Amino acid sequence: MGDLFKRLRQNPFEVFLFVGLFVFSGFLMFKTFQHPGGNLRIAAKAWSDFAATIPLVRSFSLGANFPPEYPIFPGFPIKYHFVFFFLVGILEKLGIPLDWALNSLSTLSFFALTVAIYFLAKEVFKKRVVALLSVVLFLFNGSWSFVEFFKSHPLGANTLRDIVTNVEFSSFGPYDGKVVSAFWNLNIFTNQRHLGIAYAAFLILVLIIYQSSRNPKNLTVFKSFLLGIAIGIFPFIHSAVFGMAGIALLVFFLIYPSLRLKIFIMGAVALTLAIPQILYMGPSQVEFSYFHPGYLVLNPTLKNFANYWVLNLGLTALLAPLGFLFSDKTQRKLFVPFVMLFVIGNLFQFTPDMPTNHKFFNLFLIGANFFTADLLVRMWERGFPFKLVVSIFILFLTLSGVIDFFSIANDRYVEILDIPVNPAAMFVLEKTPTDSIILPSSFLYDPASLAGRKIYLGWPYFSWGAGYDTTARAGLMQRMLTPKDPATFCSLIAKENIDFVEIQRPTLLPDTVVDYSFFEDNLHRVYFDPTTNFSIYDPVPFCSKLRDKFY
Repeated sequence: MGDLFKRLRQNPFEVFLFVGLFVFSGFLMFKTFQHPGGNLRIAAKAWSDFAATIPLVRSFSLGANFPPEYPIFPGFPIKYHFVFFFLVGILEKLGIPLDWALNSLSTLSFFALTVAIYFLAKEVFKKRVVALLSVVLFLFNGSWSFVEFFKSHPLGANTLRDIVTNVEFSSFGPYDGKVVSAFWNLNIFTNQRHLGIAYAAFLILVLIIYQSSRNPKNLTVFKSFLLGIAIGIFPFIHSAVFGMAGIALLVFFLIYPSLRLKIFIMGAVALTLAIPQILYMGPSQVEFSYFHPGYLVLNPTLKNFANYWVLNLGLTALLAPLGFLFSDKTQRKLFVPFVMLFVIGNLFQFTPDMPTNHKFFNLFLIGANFFTADLLVRMWERGFPFKLVVSIFILFLTLSGVIDFFSIANDRYVEILDIPVNPAAMFVLEKTPTDSIILPSSFLYDPASLAGRKIYLGWPYFSWGAGYDTTARAGLMQRMLTPKDPATFCSLIAKENIDFVEIQRPTLLPDTVVDYSFFEDNLHRVYFDPTTNFSIYDPVPFCSKLRDKFY
């Protein structure tokens, strides 16, 4: 401990930097999610993703979800990496408020990523300024989305005010029809709270192997075994990053002959632990083509492909390759696994939802930023004319990210009644078994989800993207809500293990018809809120009488 404090005293710059990064990380997370007075207060740009996050956390803190199932598509083993949210749920179960439980782990996760970026860049390029610039380029993306911003906010005397008061992302492709993707800004980390720690672990793995390539004796068989264990538990932590770690190990196996035995041990141990997890999650229920060249490029000709990535990568598309050329051989080897992520992400699809391949490119960009930063520092060191050029480059490499940051900082909130001020959720929490499956009245933030119960079907996009057949389930749900006869209803309820049925009049379920009279006339209503016309029915008494009548 004394050595640690001594090193910190010798590096006050890094102390201030890390404190600043920690504060920045906390700001991002606590700004976008709060829980005042029993309300969920969620930033509008995080609201949609949190409709999957909150049910998953609550299934562990307030419900019974072991073995784990996806709480918005129960009945099958979970196909979504859940460990981060399990830990958040445990913290809430221990009495820590939900916002502190989620935001504290999220802050540490994102902070760990920024620190990993810094130390990897510092180790490889031996300059703190390269490490610092790598972090800056990560935080503030270099896409050309600022061009879209200035289309609606022309340059002028009010430009600074327009940027600081900005509330919308300049480009949010493919969802807004623009070319520049939605996935380069910090929103992916405020929405996908588990992503930061997964990326940090990947970079730490790269750092360890890079250091070991310089001194192979430092990587013992025992250390390789431990690293294999760490990698092997990742399918449940982040399955995509587990795959990326596998790609990196394969690349390092090929380019570092002196480490091949140790890397083989890592891979063997990792696969031994990972295969049972992968088998548990099972294959996708949704058919799609794994070969999907071009990512989100429409009509992926060479010209369109180049245009897409130049607009999305900005000057990084030019500067990172130049930085690669000017770097030394040992540094270039580091770039190979990151380039492979870019290639594979552009060739293959791993889930039904192709945009989720952005995870490959976000990690690739971190690697590309190392070489961009190194090139800029080399240019800066050559004197005044180059310093001017570098200053202009840095402006263009960070302007879009700065604009996007303020759209997060200035975001409005969506507030949702939560436990204990949500009467329906409180009833579900107190009066239903923790392992209940409930036919919901809404896909998003349903009272049953807030109470930690599994709902038969949440917002279909989430479950479909995870690999569940939401089309078939939506059809079954419609049949239960408009039964042709009582026997069919009871048969479906029993087959799908439905314990309770929620009915909202009028229904909040899109493209869904509800036979309200069937439920009002036949089922036992256990809860009713006249202010919202929301009911919860217990189908068991009715179906038991029906079964006794015929059998």
